[in-house]
Amino acid sequence: MAEKINLNVSQYRDELRSVIDASLDEATQFDTDCPVRLCEAIRYSLLAPGKRLRPILVLIACELCGGDWRQAIPAACAVEMIHAYSLIHDDLPAMDDDDLRRGLPTCHKKFDEPTAILAGDALLALAFEMIGHLLPAELAGRCCKELAVAAGPCQLVGGQMDDVYRTDSIESGNIQTIERIHRRKTGALIRTSLRLGCFIAGASEEQHIALDEFGIYFGLAFQITDDLLDVLGNEKTVGKRLRKDTENDKWSYPRFLGIDGAKREVQRTLELAEHSLEVFRNNNIARETLYSMVKHLAEREK
Repeated sequence: MAEKINLNVSQYRDELRSVIDASLDEATQFDTDCPVRLCEAIRYSLLAPGKRLRPILVLIACELCGGDWRQAIPAACAVEMIHAYSLIHDDLPAMDDDDLRRGLPTCHKKFDEPTAILAGDALLALAFEMIGHLLPAELAGRCCKELAVAAGPCQLVGGQMDDVYRTDSIESGNIQTIERIHRRKTGALIRTSLRLGCFIAGASEEQHIALDEFGIYFGLAFQITDDLLDVLGNEKTVGKRLRKDTENDKWSYPRFLGIDGAKREVQRTLELAEHSLEVFRNNNIARETLYSMVKHLAEREK
């Protein structure tokens, strides 16, 4: 794996995260027509401390393909809003029934179930309002369609549905089935984050293909490490309840591959993700930041 990581990369990521946080804060300064409780629930979930992985990927992809990442801020915010909405709904009693998210009470625990459902609904709508700020209109339309597909019935929501209503036993399953679930449930939004950045930058076909490939492998590695953390992680560090997969008899990579096998699969997919970046021959800060994210994922603790 690439080892060329320096303080500039850290500063660059911190700058992007700071801009995203400020933009999300500004986007949720609603007028008086938004009920106070709803506003509080939206901001509680959206502005909770987090990695901002997906919106950062939007901005980095834009910069890597020769664009100005500042032009991609509305798309970055939209992706994070979709992600936050999906977490709120995923944590509900009817879904994963989680009490903790990012080290804090989940939205329905902090407020109540109806408020959490409506906060998620509002964030989903707000995401597409943010996409509407992109110019020209043709670009906004293209990005809107891309994000809608990623968040829709054949991708994120479809993956969630299959995960919730999977009835096959672990013995009858296979690794291809679980990969198909998580490629949609987790990977689709990561992949789309990179694609949105490409669209906004006017990326070449070669750049599109490379970052799309990176997104597929990076998203898969992210999910496998998530599964490993559920087994091996520290609940205080991870910030959510662990050992759920075993308790709920859920399919996971460690259950199919074993701990060591899952770790090897993380290494394999991250190497493939890193290899896909070779088309970006300029040794710029955006490329180095993606390399640093690969390295960080290999060592992920939360």
